[in-house]
Amino acid sequence: MIKGLLNLFYPRLCTYCGKPLLDSEIGLCIDCLYKLPRTGNYKLIDNRPSRLMAGRLPFDRIATFAAFTDGGILQSVVHKLKYDGKKEYGVFLGRLFGEDLKGSDFVSEIDCIVPVPLHAKKIKSRGYNQSEVIASGMSEILSVPVSTGVLVRKIHNPTQTKLSKTERWMNVRDIFELDDEKAYENKHILLVDDILTTGATIEACGIALSKCKNITISIATLGEVY
Repeated sequence: MIKGLLNLFYPRLCTYCGKPLLDSEIGLCIDCLYKLPRTGNYKLIDNRPSRLMAGRLPFDRIATFAAFTDGGILQSVVHKLKYDGKKEYGVFLGRLFGEDLKGSDFVSEIDCIVPVPLHAKKIKSRGYNQSEVIASGMSEILSVPVSTGVLVRKIHNPTQTKLSKTERWMNVRDIFELDDEKAYENKHILLVDDILTTGATIEACGIALSKCKNITISIATLGEVY
């Protein structure tokens, strides 16, 4: 009865098409989830994001879960995750990404998952780090631990949303540092972020992480801007 009343006054609707959700559905109805434009590019070494990041930082592999387009399905869910407090959407999509990667050679040698950190002020205002939430969902499926607190964001920089490619790089230059340069020595880490746009944030993280001796970096982002 209580659930019925809640659904009457606060209906759970698909973030993309607006159709009422079943109890088992999270964020997207089954139809929109089926239409989600997954890239499947973890199967390809020379994929689109690897060409974007080539020569900018030393990395082993890179994969993106789905295409992020203006007005698209993934954008609707990520917007709710980042700005509407829908933390569970990130966990859910992280699990889906983990299911794609599970058992593949992409993750066979990963020692830990490292989410791109937010500054403490941003976490305080948002309540959580969306990249860490996504990483937690991936961790559940892949049985690989999430590591936080080693890679830190030391500067609270403005949002990247409306910046040009050059402005994005200037905005994140030197804002990350390592709390312990020995923490990831001789380890293969999976660096996780929400959206790959110009790659400036990933590049800045990679430069900071490369201070660890004999580190191997792979990259995974939930979305890739098309």
